[in-house]
Amino acid sequence: MNDMGSQGTGSEGNHAPHADLMDQVYRRQRHIYDLTRKYYLLGRDRLVRDLRAREHQSIVEIGCGTARNLILVHQSYPKVRLYGLDASEAMLQTARESLASAGIGVKAVLRQGLAEEMRPSLFGLTQPFDHAVFSYSLSMIPDWRGALLAAADATAPEGRIHIVDFGDLKGLWLPAARGLRAWLRLFHVAPRDELLGALETGEENRAGRLLYILPGRYAFVFQASPAVIRKIALLKT
Repeated sequence: MNDMGSQGTGSEGNHAPHADLMDQVYRRQRHIYDLTRKYYLLGRDRLVRDLRAREHQSIVEIGCGTARNLILVHQSYPKVRLYGLDASEAMLQTARESLASAGIGVKAVLRQGLAEEMRPSLFGLTQPFDHAVFSYSLSMIPDWRGALLAAADATAPEGRIHIVDFGDLKGLWLPAARGLRAWLRLFHVAPRDELLGALETGEENRAGRLLYILPGRYAFVFQASPAVIRKIALLKT
């Protein structure tokens, strides 16, 4: 394993249009991101609590942003190995600063790239991850199905993929739901309505574990094996 530390972005940094867009969106917002998002990115702490990671297991967050979740994972599971991928180099700059301030800058490996191209080799690894995390990132990834497939391929068969994201909002007062969707679009966020529907139906719900749906179907927390996630990604709704 070649852990180069959180300062490196690797030689395979991806500057595709989506990455450039994310840099434009977050170049200034990154400084206040954690302060403002804690009021509506709900369920993230629950996801971390339910990781139940064992010592020396590897955890990658796809769309790691400011590293807020990676720091919380370290505090909860101090002996795991941390990895983070994000499309925005601007956000990764804040992530490095946050990790350094938390005293774990050398314990987390960050790379810039697109979620649908994520693989262990981007981090110098030859073995799959034990856990992969999507925290309010699938709703920002244009090819969210491709991102799920990449995570399924990059996670060990006995590993787990964990998701927290916006729900379909069907339980909210209709004007409130419409207003929320309009506001989220300003940040290029779109709840994946069909994803929550897939998680609630048939084999996917039995084989995985739908942990929690917030009131109003505002958000959900889910985890499943890579095999189940692959089926969900390929399911057409």
